[in-house]
Amino acid sequence: MKEDHGWVYNYFNYFTEIEEHFQRARGTSLFLLSPLDWALIETWKKSGVPLEAVLRGIDAAFEKWRSRKVKTQMVNSLAFCAQAVLTEAQLMTGAPQPRASRSAPPPFPLEDLRGYLRRNAARLPPEHGDIAVALERLAGDVEHYYEDLETLEQRLTVLEEKMIGALRARQSEDALLEARRQLDLQLRPYRGKMTAEQLAMLEKQYLERNLLEKTGLPRLSLFYMR
Repeated sequence: MKEDHGWVYNYFNYFTEIEEHFQRARGTSLFLLSPLDWALIETWKKSGVPLEAVLRGIDAAFEKWRSRKVKTQMVNSLAFCAQAVLTEAQLMTGAPQPRASRSAPPPFPLEDLRGYLRRNAARLPPEHGDIAVALERLAGDVEHYYEDLETLEQRLTVLEEKMIGALRARQSEDALLEARRQLDLQLRPYRGKMTAEQLAMLEKQYLERNLLEKTGLPRLSLFYMR
């Protein structure tokens, strides 16, 4: 069997380390990240922002916040750190990055993976029957993909994008407009901390998450096995 579990180990680690580091920096371990925060982490991950840059950016943002003589409010969103993260990522550009570990054990048993795929297939309504069939097919061939989890994640991403596209096509203009209004309200305090490219990616991630949550459909990524 090919030992290639390092990719998914580091993929999971990216999200959990950022969440825990932000909670420690904020000093409240029970603080829950918002949908906007999770969308922002997904944006950083897909943009190739190194984990170390995110952690350093969080520290730098909180250090600057604590140095203020007047603190008008608590830091209630990871978006507060976006500009500092971008700065750290730019500083690290060109610096050698550590190679992903290839000896890490798989983060979940084979049968848990099979069950996850089949549960998601069962949750899909008839209008997404083709996606359910594809998930069942992946579950049936799970031993093959257990050796190549990155390829499995890519296939799940394609299926999820297909599902989101179909959902968006059936959404009313009023529903789409309301989702964008909510996004604009949450983003307003942080727009000056992000580039236009970051904002575009974040808006896409947030609106997709919002659409799936409102329709009660599952996320298909392996990350959501947590």
